Amino acid sequence: QVQLVESGGGLVQAGGSLRLSCAASESIFSINAMGWYRQAPGKQRDLVAVTTNGGTTNYADSVKGRFTISRVKNTVYLQMNSLKPDDTAVYYCNGHYTTGYMIWGQGTQVTVSS
Repeated sequence: QVQLVESGGGLVQAGGSLRLSCAASESIFSINAMGWYRQAPGKQRDLVAVTTNGGTTNYADSVKGRFTISRVKNTVYLQMNSLKPDDTAVYYCNGHYTTGYMIWGQGTQVTVSS
């Protein structure tokens, strides 16, 4: 089974940038969609951005124009610019197979200070 490992989280001031990486242990060619989710304390896990094998990308309204998802071979990136305190959360990488089966990374903490 493919394993996903996130990195790149940390503490940043509001207005700053971070780039998250999600490295897959093997080819993700068979995974239809790769995405990033986030979960703040006491809240549900929400979709942030997704990219499909066909090249389609979608973003949550709250991050449009600030975040960019990209996919290079077996690594998925999330470039986050103009960060806000509301972006503070644990960010999870996700792989979604066409069968509906999903895999998750362990998560990486992003903290944005005001």
